[in-house]
Amino acid sequence: MTAGGGNQLISVLPDELKFIFELEKQSFCDLKVINNTEHHVAFKVKTTSPKKYFVRPNTGVIQPWDSCVIRVTLQAQRESPPDMQCKDKFLLQSTIVPPNTDVDELPPDTFNKDSGKTIEECKLRVVYLPPSSAQGNLEHEASGISARSPDANSALQRLKDERDSAVRQTQQLQQELDLMKRRGQRKGGQGFSLMFAAFVGLIGIMVGLILNLLLSSPLPTE
Repeated sequence: MTAGGGNQLISVLPDELKFIFELEKQSFCDLKVINNTEHHVAFKVKTTSPKKYFVRPNTGVIQPWDSCVIRVTLQAQRESPPDMQCKDKFLLQSTIVPPNTDVDELPPDTFNKDSGKTIEECKLRVVYLPPSSAQGNLEHEASGISARSPDANSALQRLKDERDSAVRQTQQLQQELDLMKRRGQRKGGQGFSLMFAAFVGLIGIMVGLILNLLLSSPLPTE
């Protein structure tokens, strides 16, 4: 996923970095980078504000059809941006490298466009969210419901977090299942197809049960 162009080598989830912004507090966002090819792909993360963010790993090599999680940490800030609008940008570059290349062995010109290599770029914008945004969403969803006790509000927040977590896990599973399907098509093995079908069925049943349980759970009342 890119801003302003197609990207054949990798997919990046999510397609923007969202941070809960609080003064004097750190915040982080995880990016999942998926190698969509049968090649080894090297990546490098750049930002317009390197002093504000801590990126680990900022460079790496992803094996064919594999993935990597990058954690981007927003350092504690002393001032809020005007209207909470952040102009920071991130750039994730990727290119094919020889098999079994170690990240410490990458040549200095690996991500240099002048070297003649094909360098793909994924641009990511940064979004700052106020701490009150989560509470505001809860109040909107609970409109028309009588005031709840602190314990009930805590249970509501916990159920909402679990529901959102289940949805995110479902999306990640779908991405990984798509990768497995492509791998299976390339290998063409019947045994793999049967195993894949059984795995998909099992995951579908488990995710369905989890979502039904979370979405139908009664909320405690006073």
